Amino acid sequence: MAKPDIINSALLWEYDVETFNYDKSYKIVIERVLQLGNLTEWRKMFQYYPSQKILETIDWSAQLDNRDKEFSKLFIHSKLLHVI
Repeated sequence: MAKPDIINSALLWEYDVETFNYDKSYKIVIERVLQLGNLTEWRKMFQYYPSQKILETIDWSAQLDNRDKEFSKLFIHSKLLHVI
């Protein structure tokens, strides 16, 4: 399986990105992008994962504090992700 171009592998520093399963471990990827990713990585995340999966991960996450959760939801529903 080829590694998808989702995020900078530095955000997954403790994993072997050559064998990392981006589909099975989607919650880890989404949390990292929301916490540490840049706008390009946010856009790539939305191209790879369905919005519903991202929103469910935000609600599920114990890694994201309430401020990060609320900001992520606000940003996701804004038009900023779709501006090029």
